[in-house]
Amino acid sequence: MTCVVAGVDIGGTKTRVALCAPDLTVVDRLEVPTPAAAGGTAMVGAALDAVGQLLGRGDARLLGVGVGAAGVVDARTGRILVASDSFRDWAGFGVTAAVEAALGVPAFLDNDVNAFLRGEAAAGAVAGERQVLAMTLGTGVGGALWLDGTLYDGPHGAAGEIGHIPGFGGLPCTCGGRGHLETLASGRAIAARYGERTGRDLSAREVADAAAAGDPQARAVYEDAGAAVARAILVTAGLLDVTTVVIGGGVSRSWALLGPSVERALAAEPPVSGHPVRVLPAGLGGDAVAVGAAARARAELTEICEA
Repeated sequence: MTCVVAGVDIGGTKTRVALCAPDLTVVDRLEVPTPAAAGGTAMVGAALDAVGQLLGRGDARLLGVGVGAAGVVDARTGRILVASDSFRDWAGFGVTAAVEAALGVPAFLDNDVNAFLRGEAAAGAVAGERQVLAMTLGTGVGGALWLDGTLYDGPHGAAGEIGHIPGFGGLPCTCGGRGHLETLASGRAIAARYGERTGRDLSAREVADAAAAGDPQARAVYEDAGAAVARAILVTAGLLDVTTVVIGGGVSRSWALLGPSVERALAAEPPVSGHPVRVLPAGLGGDAVAVGAAARARAELTEICEA
């Protein structure tokens, strides 16, 4: 019988579950819709059903579960602290208690971007790196920090949230603030900025396709997004001397557009240290959050066994 840990990625529209071997190799995975409008019990229930289906497809012994969830979380108590209005009855929900009661194994909770960084640091693009900024460019913009070889989440679980730091113009942000990185570099922002330039209502994916086909307005939107990402990198490098950045999320799938604009901006204004920062696209693709959640569970279970 194979021993596995489960990694769960609860997103706004989809939930992905991966069963991972002790070396974090994904042995099986399943993606299901997230019933975000139905509340926390339904959301965790969908994840639990997916875990059960995966376990039923093979001969595996489940040792523990890691969960990466959207929102601000308390990783120590396993509860959701703050969630967007896309989720019903999610803030305050006790995720790990519900999982442990259903499966009878230890469970651990992380913010989804922290889990993304854990995955990339354990088995992805920045494996072995010790000073890393992670950014996810999706519907919104998330961030996380890996300092001296370990995740740093801060006293309130909000360290690294570069997406909602002001100083990137004056556009209104979905969080109620103004001038945040998210207003330029998120998928939602890319679509909105293109619409402002052209009057056309395209998705971020369609804007990327237009840019690849040579549309100058679409290219300008991606150039602005890349310059904003580079500025966020420079701010972080100046404060914390990070050496490496890993970028994931849906927008990063257009790396051929985004990457060069980031590199051009960094070349024009290098970090104060004088040492270039390596900027890499995510290596684990859609598995990153689930693998990172599994990595957290693996680490915690090792500590329990050693205690």
